[in-house]
Amino acid sequence: MEEKYKQQSANCIKVVLFGPESTGKTTLSRQLARHYNSVWVPEYARDYLQNKWNNERKTCEEYDLLPIAEGQMKLENELAKKTDSVLICDTDLLETKVYSEVYYSGNCDPMLEKYALENTYNLYFLTYIDTPWEADDLRDKPEDREGMFKAFQNELIRSKKPYVLLKGDKKQRLETAIKHIDKLLKK
Repeated sequence: MEEKYKQQSANCIKVVLFGPESTGKTTLSRQLARHYNSVWVPEYARDYLQNKWNNERKTCEEYDLLPIAEGQMKLENELAKKTDSVLICDTDLLETKVYSEVYYSGNCDPMLEKYALENTYNLYFLTYIDTPWEADDLRDKPEDREGMFKAFQNELIRSKKPYVLLKGDKKQRLETAIKHIDKLLKK
């Protein structure tokens, strides 16, 4: 059962776009995958929760997090087989862990926490909150962007994950990310 949250070995560099909602992660993921002629792993939670909202008019509940984690890892493991250069991940289980702790009074399912910390990536790109807020059915914390950003940054520091802070407009972020991915590819 635990295997469904576990990262399978892959012959590629893995980078994660990481940070609060509405900070440009999906846009940048697509740009990077296009730049490297590679694949990107979309955010499974977005489709899962949009479907839930459309059908039940309900938002994310704590019991949704393990199915979201399972779906995210299934996507990542399948798509990692399709590249031998760089895999761009729009999110990871560590992001789900942060959301769990923020939204559910510090709680996180032990299985989610275990794999959020055990799964490894070459680099995280922490997206800053200097992008305009874009409302949608699922986004709900426009008034607490700073607090959410701090929660994500603190998790990267606490779990000792390698990361680069991305600030600025789309072009600046893309250039910074490419510079750091190119370094990884040269190693």
